[in-house]
Amino acid sequence: VQLVESGGGSVQAGDSLRLSCVASGSTFSIYTMNWFRQAPGKQREWVATIRIGGGRTNYAESVKGRFTISRDDAKNQMYLQMNSLKSEDTAVYYCNIVTVETHEYWGQGTQVTVSS
Repeated sequence: VQLVESGGGSVQAGDSLRLSCVASGSTFSIYTMNWFRQAPGKQREWVATIRIGGGRTNYAESVKGRFTISRDDAKNQMYLQMNSLKSEDTAVYYCNIVTVETHEYWGQGTQVTVSS
């Protein structure tokens, strides 16, 4: 499975961005699709998850109420709508999927920079 993110950029605090992740290859066995992020000097952290079966979503407390994860199965795409961005949201955002066989795949990341 190959993952490619897009949609990052530089914005002001309070602005919005929408990240996209396109999956290609053997996508039939995807179990969850996830977003992670890594800020400078910090460990990579989980942001949000959407399950393929049922579409249940979960969010990190730091983004709950501001970020929305969604997917378009017809396009094999996943999105992260980010509203009310804060400077602490500055990070490289990574698309991640986990298959039913527990294989894990990562995208190359897309930079999000929020200026206060």
